[in-house]
Amino acid sequence: MGRHLLASTLRTKTASPQLGAIRLSSYYTPAHEYIKVEGNIGTCGITDFAQSALGDIVFVDLPAVGDEFDAGDSFGSVESVKAASDVYAPASGTIIEVNENLEDSPELVNSSAEDTAWFVKIEMKDTSEVNDLMDSTAYEEHCESEA
Repeated sequence: MGRHLLASTLRTKTASPQLGAIRLSSYYTPAHEYIKVEGNIGTCGITDFAQSALGDIVFVDLPAVGDEFDAGDSFGSVESVKAASDVYAPASGTIIEVNENLEDSPELVNSSAEDTAWFVKIEMKDTSEVNDLMDSTAYEEHCESEA
C-alpha cells in the first residue's frame, strides 16, 4: 500500500519576520497517532496512514477541554464506514483545545488528517515523553512493515 507520509520530522513555519521561524517537531505512535510539538503544546490526531486504512470517516468523538490523560490512554474514537477505532494520547497532559470542525465535518480527516483535521491540543505534562515515540523516518518504516 503506497501511502504518502510526512517527509520530515522537523518542519519550519515562519510566523512573522519579527518572530522568525517556529519549529514544530512531529512524533508518531505505533497505533498511528501523531503529535506535533511546539513548546509544551502538542497537537494530536490520527495519521494519513490511519485515515486511509479506515476509509471514509463518518464520526469523531473527542474529549472536553480540561480533561486530563496519560500517555497511552484512549481520549476519543473515530468511526468510518469500515470500522471504529479508539484514539490514544501520544503524551500525558490536559486538553486545552478541541477541533470543533470535526463535529460537523468528520470527513475532513480523510482530506487533511495531519494538517487542519487535528483532533486536540494538549498542554503536555512532560515533553520528554515524546522521546519514546517514532520520528517520521521510523514511522514510515513502521508503516511499510504493516503494508
